[in-house]
Parts: sequence; structure tokens; C-alpha cells
Amino acid sequence: MQLGRLNHVAIAVPNLQAARARWRDLLGAEVSNVQDLPEHGVQVVFVTLPNTKIELLGVLGEQSPIAAFLARNPGGGIHHICHEVDDLMAASTRLQAAGARVLGDGRPKIGAHGKPVLFLHPKDMDGALVELEEA
Repeated sequence: MQLGRLNHVAIAVPNLQAARARWRDLLGAEVSNVQDLPEHGVQVVFVTLPNTKIELLGVLGEQSPIAAFLARNPGGGIHHICHEVDDLMAASTRLQAAGARVLGDGRPKIGAHGKPVLFLHPKDMDGALVELEEA
């Protein structure tokens, strides 16, 4: 497995519409519309940058993992970083064999870009929640 490019940095926000407007109006960034991802319990907005993206995350539903994050961090904050890999299943197998924990049931889900993703436990990744997305 070789780690690919940084796909995005995700920021959990208490008010997605206000954050979207701030990035668009204050910083002049290109921002997407709000997209609901019910299977992940989040709403997302992507801020397009020349070399990567910022993903703004909002709460969707009572079981949203973002709700728990915001309960601990009411003002919001960096939630995770996402890197691309060529073969997500091979990366998952290798990482788990080395002792890394894949969150959830260990199987990839389809992410906001329509590609398979999985998350690695922060305790195995120096305190950072890491998402891997198949390139």
C-alpha cells in the first residue's frame, strides 16, 4: 500500500449553512451545495481548492457521529483527514494485519464522492481520525 494524495480535510461545524456562507463570502472560495449522506449521518459541503478540498460536515439525524463530536467541541473543529489509496481492500487487509482498527464493520462504504471509503481508529493513527478513499 502506498498513501496517495491528500483528498480533503474535514471540519465539523455547528451550523453548516453559516459555514458554507463564510467560506464562500468571506474567503471567496468555490463551495458546493449541501449534500445529505444519510448512510453516514452527515451533511457535507465541499470547498474546492487548487490542490485539495475542505469538507464541511454537519449533523444529519440523531445518530450522527458529528453530533457527538460537536457535543465535545461545540465550536466545531477538524474532524478527519482523507488520503487516497489505489486499492482500498488491499490497504484494509494490510492495515488490519498490522493491528490497525478499521471502524464500523470493517467493510468500505460509499463516500461523498461516490467512491469506497473506510476510517481508521484515531488511537492507531497518532490521535487523528483517518479516512482512506479509493482513488
